[in-house]
Amino acid sequence: MSRIGVFVCHCGLNIAKTVRVSELAEFAGTLPDVVVAADYKFMCSTPGQELIQNDIKKYNLDRVIVAACSPLMHEKTFRKVIANAGLNQYLLSIVNVREQDAWVTDSEDEATAKAKALINGAVYRARLLQPLTARFIDVNSDVMVVGGGITGIQAALELAETGKKVYLVERNSTIGGHMAQFDKTFPTLDCSACILTPKMDAVLQNPRIELMTYCEVEEVKGFVGNFDVKIRQKARYVDHSKCNACLACTEKCPGRGTSEWDEGLVKRKAIYIPFPQAVPQKPVIDRNACTYFKKGKCRLCEKACGQSAIAFDQEDTFREIKVGAVIVATGYDLMDTKPLVQYGYGKYPGVYHALEIERLFNSAGPTGGKVVMRDGREPQSIAILHCIGSRDKNHCEYCSRVCCMYSLKFAHLLKEKTHGDVYQLYIDMRAPGKGYEEFYNRLVEEDVKFIRGKAARVTDKTDNPDFAGKLVVEVDDTLTGRFATIPVDMVVLSPAMKPRTDAKEMARLFNLSTDKYGFFMEKHPKLAPLSTMTEGVFIAGACQGPKDIPDSVAQGTGAAAEALTIVVKDRLELEAATAIVNPASCCGCQSCVRVCPYGAPVFNREKNVSEINEALCKGCGLCAASCPASAIFTRHFTNDQVMAEMEGLMEF
Repeated sequence: MSRIGVFVCHCGLNIAKTVRVSELAEFAGTLPDVVVAADYKFMCSTPGQELIQNDIKKYNLDRVIVAACSPLMHEKTFRKVIANAGLNQYLLSIVNVREQDAWVTDSEDEATAKAKALINGAVYRARLLQPLTARFIDVNSDVMVVGGGITGIQAALELAETGKKVYLVERNSTIGGHMAQFDKTFPTLDCSACILTPKMDAVLQNPRIELMTYCEVEEVKGFVGNFDVKIRQKARYVDHSKCNACLACTEKCPGRGTSEWDEGLVKRKAIYIPFPQAVPQKPVIDRNACTYFKKGKCRLCEKACGQSAIAFDQEDTFREIKVGAVIVATGYDLMDTKPLVQYGYGKYPGVYHALEIERLFNSAGPTGGKVVMRDGREPQSIAILHCIGSRDKNHCEYCSRVCCMYSLKFAHLLKEKTHGDVYQLYIDMRAPGKGYEEFYNRLVEEDVKFIRGKAARVTDKTDNPDFAGKLVVEVDDTLTGRFATIPVDMVVLSPAMKPRTDAKEMARLFNLSTDKYGFFMEKHPKLAPLSTMTEGVFIAGACQGPKDIPDSVAQGTGAAAEALTIVVKDRLELEAATAIVNPASCCGCQSCVRVCPYGAPVFNREKNVSEINEALCKGCGLCAASCPASAIFTRHFTNDQVMAEMEGLMEF
């Protein structure tokens, strides 16, 4: 005979507003084998936990049922509660009467009846629960950070400060990310390079950080505490161990390629360093622009190099590294504005997107910091169009968060550099950060012209002779109720922030979930904003959703702290409620291998059976459900236990 205790949580009014909690506890007390049933306002609170522990000892309970919120929220909490009272932590069952009942049922009678059925089923299952023994694995203390933007840089530096070895993997030839392209940062107008370059140099100089630029993650195996990662080192065609960064090679190079760093506004050499403060300060060769790779002759860079560092025969190489935790901080891309043909990007040379304007402002940019248009003119009137693609059901429904503020920054810098008229066309002005509202008020005083309304289109055609040679922006001014046409020399588009083009591939490599827009999904938006459903893999920065620099830096620090909770331990406790294969019944069909989202089942060809890597298994039960031979069962959710719970539900 079991001795079961049932404890029902009010969860404030989350549950108690719809479910008659006292009636539910009274009902639970009448069920067979239930020796005590109680309700409390907040069962997860310290008094609630003490109530459970005291009753375990007082009534000599050997099974505990907690009717509260999702087990994702507090199952670990209540496991510790009963373990501290002397019970095996797996002799606990959580009944979700919040998300699966109170929050989705309007009728109080129906919600209470459903809660009673759920409790009844849980009692049937609790009788069959068995104690399980936790397992431990050794932990590798190294950490890998994927992405060398400001978020990844911050995470790597924080981890290195604790004494941990960090691998910082960046697909480009330099770290810095988008922040390195900026001229100034809002709202303080600090020089972006002045605040970023010291951090980039700190990464290079830190002996605990191994900087792996021009590298890509090729394959990820293993599990929390013990990840095996294959890294592809792309061929640079320059031996960085020999190169002394004299840049004689770049002076002699006749090849020309498009400068990605300057957003395609100018050409660069085929052998190049992206920008003056790049880290590492070593060049790479763009084989698509190199005369030797295209025509088989030239090699002027090789002749100019006194260190014999040019290596045209260099090939991609691979390296295996082992780490205990991973931080993914791969950043964002700007939305391609060409499909939004109404704004004329790519059609009219006077239309620019945000990052192009950043490069025009930058003293190391294509114009040396002068705002000069593609036709060589200095604009005397500029329109900045907000929410290009953002807050648009046809493109990106979400707000990109930073557009209002960097558009205000653009207005200030354009007024400063051109002394012309600047128009801001916006839907709503969103300035929620520290000092942001003050920055907006400053722009109002600088005589920036604000027009509340989303631009309808940009055209160069007009019947008004005064607008000849101008771009005309058409907009409905929602404050005055009038349709306006604004003649300007330059149009600046503020596009939506989008997931990187390789986000799906990264999600596949690290077994991450993505939201409907393609950003990486966190484990819980409130309580675990940096964790993912893949234990040991954390996300930070704009790869999770649009963020400004302060939020990205904060998340980089937070992700470092999360990773440390794993790699500071010598051993890690693993979940015991995992799947197991009966090899005598396994038919070798590999259905389990195909359905498992965590890659836990592995087919042993020698034995012709599947085997479960219990360190990867999360106990979801998909393999057991799909096995045609019933050769797999899940501990803590065996067939007998599940069938008993179903019987209890149907009986009520």
